[in-house]
Amino acid sequence: MTAAGTAPAVTGPRKPVLQRDVAMRLAADEYQRFLGQLQRLAPADWKAATDCPAWDVRALVGHVVGMTEMSASLPEQMRQMRAAGKADGVFIDALTALQVAKHKDATPEQLVARLATVGPKAAKGRRRTPGFIRRRTMPVPQAVGGVDESWTLGYLVDVILTRDTWMHRIDLARATGKDLELTPEHDGVIVADVVAEWAARHGQPCRLHLTGPAGGIWSFGAGGPEITEDAVDFCRGLSARGSAALGTAVPF
Repeated sequence: MTAAGTAPAVTGPRKPVLQRDVAMRLAADEYQRFLGQLQRLAPADWKAATDCPAWDVRALVGHVVGMTEMSASLPEQMRQMRAAGKADGVFIDALTALQVAKHKDATPEQLVARLATVGPKAAKGRRRTPGFIRRRTMPVPQAVGGVDESWTLGYLVDVILTRDTWMHRIDLARATGKDLELTPEHDGVIVADVVAEWAARHGQPCRLHLTGPAGGIWSFGAGGPEITEDAVDFCRGLSARGSAALGTAVPF
């Protein structure tokens, strides 16, 4: 992919930029790809450490399953959000801890089976979220790069829930040494959306060349630095799993 253009600054709560039908296709496909990554794990892999310091593979999968359950069921969503809201500390940390704790006694086979059941339901639930809900601002500000900002629910539903699952699929592959499926049609579209947001956040001219199946070439403005990096490593850096290009974080 080669693209050029300006990256306008965002005003007001952050909204999704991806077309809705594209976002929902990515959501459904990502649940299936994550499931496929799980099905390739050996028993010993479930105890492997991940790039998320507090989680081994089992805990990471418990979080993903819990987040998928939240997307699949409005009552479960309300239950999780109420419980996390009552906990001390940062809301998102409390929410993910709740999800991990819920599934801490599940066997690997049960976690795989549960994701196989709720993944399609989550994709369907997200697709059916009406516009008047998606336009609402989330009640809790989100910290990105140490700065609190507002998101619409549509940004969460259309973008972040897919990015989160995608990044954890990468975490799984790195933790276990299993091959990571990457294609331009799926991963390349996710990366391109990340790149556009990254450029809008820093607002500087630059040329970016990301390598690998999910990569591409982008130019923003005239002049500026030229950055060449593997597409997955670039996104890991933006997600606080490495050094963020131009010091600019993007949420996952």
